[in-house]
Amino acid sequence: MTGFFIHKAMEIQENIINKVASSGLVTLNLEDYYHNGERVLYDIKDNLFHGLMLKEKDFREFIKNHDWTQYQDKNVAITCSADAIVPTWAYMLLANRISPFANEVVFGGLEALEAVLFSKALSKIDLSTYENERVVVKGCGDIDIAVSAYVEITKLLTPVVKSIMFGEPCSTVPVYKRKD
Repeated sequence: MTGFFIHKAMEIQENIINKVASSGLVTLNLEDYYHNGERVLYDIKDNLFHGLMLKEKDFREFIKNHDWTQYQDKNVAITCSADAIVPTWAYMLLANRISPFANEVVFGGLEALEAVLFSKALSKIDLSTYENERVVVKGCGDIDIAVSAYVEITKLLTPVVKSIMFGEPCSTVPVYKRKD
């Protein structure tokens, strides 16, 4: 009798169809495009005189003597969190000094930095590999992905794919479907 149940269980197992695998969905995981380099926020407020304004002479002296090698291979966002008078050339000087060492330098906060890093990485995707495909943009994982990356990939995929969904292949939210 036991052999009968084992045989039936094997028969049932052979008839189970993996609907996700046979659905024709292509999963795109944004974690694959995440730049692993360290993120650093350079706040120019530390260079302000009395927290109010930038003194050119003092700032130029700082620029000349600061150890810029500490930004080697890092991703740097330059900002000013103080409500202060900061001339544009000050940000330009910082970018000029940090750029030879850093992987990336942007003006803005860490959110702006993430947007630029993802935009650059996603722009290198060969979109023809997704042509006429039903794409699921993976929605959860080990890395907190910036919303800007989801917006960017949607913008890039929309002209070439048949459909875009968000989530996991077993549970998706429709985002876009081409009308044929």
